[in-house]
Amino acid sequence: MTAPPPVSAGTADTNRNDDTARASLEALRSEIAKAVVGQDPAVTGLVVALLCRGHVLLEGVPGVAKTLLVRSLAAALELDTKRVQFTPDLMPSDVTGSLVYDARTAEFSFQQGPVFTNLLLADEINRTPPKTQSSLLEAMEERQVTVDGTPRLLPDPFLVAATQNPVEYEGTYPLPEAQLDRFLLKLTVPLPSREDEIDVLTRHADGFNPRDLKAAGIRPVAGPADLEAARAAVARTSVSPEIAGYVVDICRATRDSPSLSLGVSPRGATALLSTARAWAWLTGRDYVIPDDVKALALPTLRHRVQLRPEAEMEGVTPDSVITAVLAQVPVPR
Repeated sequence: MTAPPPVSAGTADTNRNDDTARASLEALRSEIAKAVVGQDPAVTGLVVALLCRGHVLLEGVPGVAKTLLVRSLAAALELDTKRVQFTPDLMPSDVTGSLVYDARTAEFSFQQGPVFTNLLLADEINRTPPKTQSSLLEAMEERQVTVDGTPRLLPDPFLVAATQNPVEYEGTYPLPEAQLDRFLLKLTVPLPSREDEIDVLTRHADGFNPRDLKAAGIRPVAGPADLEAARAAVARTSVSPEIAGYVVDICRATRDSPSLSLGVSPRGATALLSTARAWAWLTGRDYVIPDDVKALALPTLRHRVQLRPEAEMEGVTPDSVITAVLAQVPVPR
């Protein structure tokens, strides 16, 4: 039997750094659970988005801890965070910042808006008109803000976590397809189970204050250095030609679905490959398998498809269409 090749010192150090970064990010779940009960899929989705340098749309009815989830994540990662409450009268400059006249110097200076942070919580983003919604497009795509012709870079890491009420609620402005496509993931935050809801009430009865995360015991368990090491490890996660073809076949199948008027674009295929790589690394592998693609297909693709009116009237949902596509597309072996 041939002996395996020796592991170089550089490779050993890389593997050790990868394991340390993975352990730090895995600790986020238990740390955030000190404040948020029963939302593990949403926590995982936010971590995947950070690894992929993407953004997240959180959808759920009011009162299911969407805001608390984002604040807890920022506290556990030791990231700067700011919150913007999107309302019908919010202006784009309220988000990006604006030029302010200084009477002492007789000059205009740029006053940064809340978008200049690591983790921006865009609360109830669909309650503000499209003009203000679009103020985030450049920030999300280019990671910069241009005011008066001057581009200004945003911090790194930078993630927009936008919360959204279901569109059937009154006073909402559905996000246009072009903006939805800028979000890497759309995560649904469901109502808690009976047991989880009892746990929430018990914590409040014992004195839990959602506005005081330090008192809840949340402490930083990871930081920007861990995140950067993790991103580098994800970039080294290998993808075989068969897996790439599988991702393409899934996305192309949505374009042929009779229930959809709009299927997944090539940008969506790229997003699915990115999230599958991040999930593969989080689960301890340096290569992607079909199950990784399946695990991230719904949150990555559900907001990138558009139902036909007749299908919507029949009760068809984007999730049901994507699930059917996953069942039909042959899985590589």
